[in-house]
Amino acid sequence: MPDLAPLGRRAGEMLKARRETIAIAESSAGGLIAAALLAQPGASAYFLGGGVLYTYASRQILLGLPEEAFKEVRPSTEEYARRLARFARDRLGATWGLGETGAAGPSGNRYGDPPGHAAIALSGPAERSLTIETRSADREANMWAFARAALEMLEGALEGR
Repeated sequence: MPDLAPLGRRAGEMLKARRETIAIAESSAGGLIAAALLAQPGASAYFLGGGVLYTYASRQILLGLPEEAFKEVRPSTEEYARRLARFARDRLGATWGLGETGAAGPSGNRYGDPPGHAAIALSGPAERSLTIETRSADREANMWAFARAALEMLEGALEGR
């Protein structure tokens, strides 16, 4: 994980310095976002928990999300990622929530998004979201790209940019 370690370290240091916490709800990144943050010594000071919410069942069981909470929102969109981020933040009582959803590949998802598509959102003192399109069918490379984008978004928010 050397590619994500510097981002996880910087974000973790800023969270610790600010005495803030984070909860993660990721899907297509497969746990890489959480792993980058947890790889840092002292992560328990800022990391409250997270999950790879890869199915509707895991979303309902792990975050306690009622089906109605997402009824009118298409998966793999920024609004969907925002809701994941908000529910993760609220469920774990964190300062920040980070949500990610997409299509890692090698094919697209059932909602019509191509491989390499991800929506990422941050909820907390600052609200941010973005959609990335790698235009690649390389599943593993996409997962790393999604995690990098999420960590860069977190770092930017913590730095106030």
